[in-house]
Amino acid sequence: MMNETGTGHDEHQTPPAADPGGTPAAADTRERDTRQWAMFIHFSILAGWVIPLAGLIVPILLWQLKKDELPGIVPHAHIVLNWIVSSLVYGMICFILIFLVIGIPLLFALCIVTIVFSVIGGLKANDGIVWEYPFTLIKVFK
Repeated sequence: MMNETGTGHDEHQTPPAADPGGTPAAADTRERDTRQWAMFIHFSILAGWVIPLAGLIVPILLWQLKKDELPGIVPHAHIVLNWIVSSLVYGMICFILIFLVIGIPLLFALCIVTIVFSVIGGLKANDGIVWEYPFTLIKVFK
């Protein structure tokens, strides 16, 4: 029987191993923290709209600061970093295409897609789902 997290554990099975606190409440807190920080990593891409280059630096900083404490955020960080690499490549292509006029609407579309993907990824992370961004060129980080 599948539970709401999709792990297949039901109420008759022993619960997964908890963190060093050892209590179910501590495990719940750890899971909530993992989901929250994963959401922050996705949303941190949007920091670049406020401070230049922050959308590149903040996700990496959050990942590096929390990866040992909350290993569940690592897949989310890899997805975000793969999107950053892909969007940089897309941005360079759009910049080149500005001379052909088509680059301007493509840059606008790239901005919209980045906002939409980071919001969807953050909301799904908060629900405990790892959502890979579409149109990612390569999987650099795994």
